[in-house]
Amino acid sequence: MSKVGCQGCKGGTPLPFAFTMAFHPIIDIRQGAVWGYEALVRGTQGEGAAQILGMVDATNRYKFDQACRVKAIELAGALFPDAETRLSINFMPNAVYEPAACIRATLEAAQRVGFQHRQIMFEFTENEKMVDVDHVRRIIVEYRRHGFSTAIDDFGAGYAGLGLLASFQPDFVKLDMDLLRGIDASPARRVIVAGVTQMAQALGISVIAEGVETEAEFETLRGIGIALFQGYLFAKPAVASLPTVRMFGSEREPVLEACVPQAA
Repeated sequence: MSKVGCQGCKGGTPLPFAFTMAFHPIIDIRQGAVWGYEALVRGTQGEGAAQILGMVDATNRYKFDQACRVKAIELAGALFPDAETRLSINFMPNAVYEPAACIRATLEAAQRVGFQHRQIMFEFTENEKMVDVDHVRRIIVEYRRHGFSTAIDDFGAGYAGLGLLASFQPDFVKLDMDLLRGIDASPARRVIVAGVTQMAQALGISVIAEGVETEAEFETLRGIGIALFQGYLFAKPAVASLPTVRMFGSEREPVLEACVPQAA
């Protein structure tokens, strides 16, 4: 295994740009509460993720990956220090780095802010086919060894499909928003999502519906048996703070409005 990635995320030249994180809630309708927050890259002057990611290249991607993890954990430790709320962090599966070595910065950051390992979930997605499936499997094994959970993001888009599910069996799958869009009016989408949900549950994998934008989509997905949701219907991401969340209760409860106060 090449040591390039591990060398790349050590000291040396700082990143040539500044960034922060926005937090987007994932809600659990069984509990009627926020289950966790996904950390999303943003610029410190309001730049979107695409502008920041456009400055990442082969010379700084490893350092950027490490810096994102640390930034997300440090902010989360200040914004939601309770031991139950999850933090979801994205990572690049095709990056060439050694799992045991490059998880150290994450472990140190979690210890520094008092964040429990079981609170942290790592999401990986594939818009390009994996270069080394066995290497990604080793990453997942190493993360689980430390108590972190893992998720396939954008499931149902690109290469993030049944092959990954068979290879890795993560703790969670996040259904791609394009698969869910307009599901209330599409029998085909309902059949597909219901089948994926049933299959995931049989494998002991929890399903998160992401990108939910309408109450009709939400009600359809809830009827299929999904309990974890993320999308603009509930809240938009808030930069370096926690947004106010529109909360929906369980099947036996009426829809209600619940607020998560903005961080000071």
